Amino acid sequence: MSNTVVVAADNIAESGLTILRTAPGFEVVAAHGKPDVLKASLAKANVLLVRSETQVTDAVLGSAPRLKFVGRAGMGVDNIDVAAATRRGVTVLNTPGANTVSAAEHAIGLMLSLVRRIPVAAESMRRGDWDRKKFSGTELNGKTLGVVGLGRIGSHVAGIARAFGMKIVGHDPFLSEARARELGVDLMDLDPLFSKADVITLHVALTDKTRHMIDGRRIALMKPKAILVNTARGGLIEDAALVAALRDRKIGGAGLDVFEPEPLAADSPYRSLDNVVLTPHLAASTSEAQERTSLEICGAVRDAITTGEIRGAVNSPGR
Repeated sequence: MSNTVVVAADNIAESGLTILRTAPGFEVVAAHGKPDVLKASLAKANVLLVRSETQVTDAVLGSAPRLKFVGRAGMGVDNIDVAAATRRGVTVLNTPGANTVSAAEHAIGLMLSLVRRIPVAAESMRRGDWDRKKFSGTELNGKTLGVVGLGRIGSHVAGIARAFGMKIVGHDPFLSEARARELGVDLMDLDPLFSKADVITLHVALTDKTRHMIDGRRIALMKPKAILVNTARGGLIEDAALVAALRDRKIGGAGLDVFEPEPLAADSPYRSLDNVVLTPHLAASTSEAQERTSLEICGAVRDAITTGEIRGAVNSPGR
């Protein structure tokens, strides 16, 4: 019986890959940063492991005729053509809870960086300056946080924010009133949330329905000193509208970790704005999160192949 060939197209932590390397009947091909190896290995691949870098298109799936599973080490699957995978009988697996803490903490970090002006103050110090008045900030305590999307990450952000003394309002059409009460969140429609919140943080998946949900009209509803934080997906925001609002000082600032497309272009207008904090898709980039996602996805793949137990499937190809 031939081995199950697992191709790791992105940088998957070795701790998880070891689960597969040491399991009987598995062969692991490390193809991250090796496009020629990836192209050659897809023809024999039974499992493809990715993070957010590799785009698993219909063409990629078509070049892997033996593929049974795509494993996403993380939650978002917008880099995977799930519909095409379903048509081809390929099960897509993900690890929705592994990045929760890291992503939530990064969102809070962006909030603090903005309201306390930490990045620009640090840069000023590197230049040899000492200007305390110029970088006077504001507190999160007593402010209203608007959480758009109250899944695992959004709920965790809400919990941290409560410890800062923030009032939490939220928008999530799938969340029950009972669960909202447990979280201490006042549910409301999206437009009132944008009008009420001092800080808005996005934690929803990118779909046809949510693409550019944060457009010029909604940005115009924000308070003049309000800030917008996005650690979810870049396509949620209409960039031209946000750039204009930031440039004209219509809102207080923005903390952005994700962009569309990625990487962010060198000449992006975001890079020239002093009321923006930019990070290169780092929300899940902690050693702990990468360890968890790798262990979870590789364990799920092993069990799916050896026992038939399917965990974390986002589609049902009907094999």
